[in-house]
Amino acid sequence: MSAPVGTTGPGPSPAAAPASGTGPSTTPDGSAPTVVGDGTTARSRARSRWRRARGWVLVLALALPAIGILALPAPPASTTPGAPDNPGAAGSRALAQILQRQGVEVTYVRTSAAALAAAQDGGTVLVVGDTWLMPEQAEALVALDNDLVLVNAAWTLSTVDPSAGTAGSGAATSTREAACDDPDAVAAGTITAGGGLLPGDSGGTVCFPTPDVPGAGAYLALEQDGRRVTALSDLAPLTNAALADEGNAALALRLLGRHDTLVWYLPALDDASGVVAEDTTSLTDLVPWVRTVVLWLLLVLAVTVVQRARRFGPVVAETLPVVVRSAEATRGRGRLYRRARAHGHAGASLRAGTAARLAHRLGLPRSASGPALVDAVHRASGRPARDVDALLYGPPPTDDAALQRLAADLDQLESEVHRP
Repeated sequence: MSAPVGTTGPGPSPAAAPASGTGPSTTPDGSAPTVVGDGTTARSRARSRWRRARGWVLVLALALPAIGILALPAPPASTTPGAPDNPGAAGSRALAQILQRQGVEVTYVRTSAAALAAAQDGGTVLVVGDTWLMPEQAEALVALDNDLVLVNAAWTLSTVDPSAGTAGSGAATSTREAACDDPDAVAAGTITAGGGLLPGDSGGTVCFPTPDVPGAGAYLALEQDGRRVTALSDLAPLTNAALADEGNAALALRLLGRHDTLVWYLPALDDASGVVAEDTTSLTDLVPWVRTVVLWLLLVLAVTVVQRARRFGPVVAETLPVVVRSAEATRGRGRLYRRARAHGHAGASLRAGTAARLAHRLGLPRSASGPALVDAVHRASGRPARDVDALLYGPPPTDDAALQRLAADLDQLESEVHRP
């Protein structure tokens, strides 16, 4: 008489006697492994997790050095012409370093607001190029009490004296003598420069005359409201490439080293918005809730990214709810081919199936070439090799009638090969 359901017979229970082949019965230290509810051990779970994560660990290991390199601060060098941190031929780092060694504090700025703020301590303000300056920016610079040195800044010079201007802008760079009584120009003697400047109604001293342009020179100095304004028509005397030529270094050091502080202003393209006023109102002042909304949107985005990036574990094979018969799948595929009028694809499928079956029947490997299959079928069926090749590897059918003929011919070929 059999035992009732739910009773246990003699001997160990299934949980106490693990089946063979499910894993090692002991750990390397001799103790029994701890088996969890799904039949795995801690070691097997850790090994499985490592297999899934090692790809990301490798990517992270490769990305961290690149991120570290990108996070390093950029070296104090640039390629901007006339910049005091540019070591190239068109830069002026050599001049800036010499000034610093002589005790001049050089402040390099790219915006007019920063230049005006740094100029509050007095000293000299150097403006290198004024292409991107707005009229109000030039007026604010001219209104300073500091000494001004304008290099290739005719727009700002015209703000100082509207009657002053440029002349001989197309004159090539050449060696020019001072030919004036200005102390700085006389100390330099000769410089290499191009272009020229013309004095206005405010007068001023013109030095280093421009060839073939009477009254014009590469250097213009004038006194205005108790401060000194000096203009150079060319950046060349201040560059690293030409600083050691002629008297360029002497003139540059005397112009820029007159005071203990120097504001080196090189206008940037994004500085064309004008001088920043003290009563500037930001977007957050106009709409106070913008910051809160932006932070909330960032939080929602982070939650969405985390939710979408969750891993649901390995793919699980599930039993199909309905068994689809192979004949139904074949008919469905045929209907798709017919609806799409894909006669070529349908013909290729028929030929591929026929070739695979013929190769199997004739004992050829799956890697057999087309000529080898054609030769084997020719010998087995007696058909000319040319006809076999046309059937198996000929042009694709172009309509339903041609596809039906191809199917009938392939079926006939298979019957001939199977014939004893």
